[in-house]
Amino acid sequence: MEMIEIPKTEYERMKHQIAKLRQLEKIDFDLIRQFKDSLEDVKEGRIRKVA
Repeated sequence: MEMIEIPKTEYERMKHQIAKLRQLEKIDFDLIRQFKDSLEDVKEGRIRKVA
């Protein structure tokens, strides 16, 4: 395995980016798509009020 040297600040920045990516993995993209579609339905007036 090759070794490289990077500054500690760069290492910390990369660790922070990895933490952000791990949180993104937890997002339910299907649920986000459903919210988006519902919002578009509301904007277009395709929603009926149910009492």
